[in-house]
Amino acid sequence: MIEFKNVTKRYGSKTILHDLSFTIKTGEFVVLIGPSGCGKTTTLRTINRLIEPKPGTVFIDGEDVTQQNAVELRRKIGYVIQQIGLFPNMTVEQNICVVPKLLKYSKEECDRIVRELLALVDMPYEENAHKYPSELSGGQQQRIGVLRALAASPPVILMDEPFGALDPVTRDSLQEEVKRIQKKLKKTIVFVTHDMDEALRLADTIIFMDGGHIVQMASPEEMLQNPASKVIKNFMGKHMNEDGPVAPLLAEEFMKKKVYKVYKSAKTLESIELMSKRDINSLVVIDDDDTYLGTLSIEDIKARGKAGRSIAELINSETMTVGRKDDAKDALDKLLSSTSNYVVVLNDNRTVAGIITRTSTAKAMGEALWGDLSA
Repeated sequence: MIEFKNVTKRYGSKTILHDLSFTIKTGEFVVLIGPSGCGKTTTLRTINRLIEPKPGTVFIDGEDVTQQNAVELRRKIGYVIQQIGLFPNMTVEQNICVVPKLLKYSKEECDRIVRELLALVDMPYEENAHKYPSELSGGQQQRIGVLRALAASPPVILMDEPFGALDPVTRDSLQEEVKRIQKKLKKTIVFVTHDMDEALRLADTIIFMDGGHIVQMASPEEMLQNPASKVIKNFMGKHMNEDGPVAPLLAEEFMKKKVYKVYKSAKTLESIELMSKRDINSLVVIDDDDTYLGTLSIEDIKARGKAGRSIAELINSETMTVGRKDDAKDALDKLLSSTSNYVVVLNDNRTVAGIITRTSTAKAMGEALWGDLSA
């Protein structure tokens, strides 16, 4: 549990935080949000004493953070920032194990941690552990930044706008992964963002700040139903109308983001092997510039494929597609009135955002009626 008691922060005559008192429960995902300069990052940094909470006190599990050695305190708190900060001269494995090595973990324990954490974000050890940051995409680098924060299994993780510099597709994927990891590992996460979509998607509790004050602390649903100020209503934006909250029904809300794709230059046996490994019977095919071309099914390969040949001539370009911001009802009608197993969801630049399957449709509908079915 994290507890703020009467925390104030001043720089000269300017007060950044005004007498903050609130509690974050163990295992809770709390998002700090508000306009620029509202004090959200300052609040975050008082937890690990990058900014000293004076006057006032911050407690973690009943212990006053100012009574602890600052370096030891920070080794027990994960910290992820937008700039990532991976060491360029260290491999992925070495970057992840920075804190465990400082804490004198054995080589065997470090190896186990790296393998387990890489598996959490679907980055196989053999392919990634010995790469350097320069060999990774921006999304992969940020994944390693998150894993490094998790490596010593800290009970608390602080995240300061960690996905702000990423493209929307990568950002969506990482949000999903972080929420999944948090639920699985039951970590307490304090997350700073200026994006209300991100806050609504991730938070158990949202703390809305303005001018160094807490304007409202509530669940996403409560904040949608009863925003405490006009500033909060403005931040809600598309989620509100004059009568109150409106739940947007967009295709992207029903889609699965994990899509198995192959380039059109892939060969038939290579494609069959991928389907076999993933226990699926079709793949989405993309062009060299990552734009969508069509789909490939095991039936297409069986009927017309030849070993060693490219799959380009087997692509089915008739598979139904929708835009991620398209009306969800239209997308679902297309799917349910056809014999197809899925509809492909595209971004504005015709790259693949995800797929809507009959299963994902049922799950989304169930969650709309009964809440998170996996909880």
